[in-house]
Amino acid sequence: MLHINNVQEIDESLARSLNQLRKAGDSILNQSVLLRGINDTTQAQRELCLKLCDLQVLPYYLHQLDPVQGAMHFQVPDSQAAQIVEHLREFLPGYAVPRLVREVAGQPYKVPLEFDNYNR
Repeated sequence: MLHINNVQEIDESLARSLNQLRKAGDSILNQSVLLRGINDTTQAQRELCLKLCDLQVLPYYLHQLDPVQGAMHFQVPDSQAAQIVEHLREFLPGYAVPRLVREVAGQPYKVPLEFDNYNR
């Protein structure tokens, strides 16, 4: 599982390393965190998902930010996150659209954010 938030984090060195992992038979997934001012646009997410797919990496999770002290200025509203994912579905094949999730304390799994709950 990779943790790449922006297409600018991907370079030739990473591409070569990923190629070696694929040659070894590994499936490679990515999880990102949606960050205000960093990757909170449809264009930024689309570019990242397309680049990951070009590298045969599945864009698996798009996390909403955990509420931690000192990072809340990066928080993206759920409604905006939902809109981004909805727009990605218009541009990308289903396998290239990451699942929008949140980690909830006490839950043993990532909680999917349902589209009908986004109008908060």
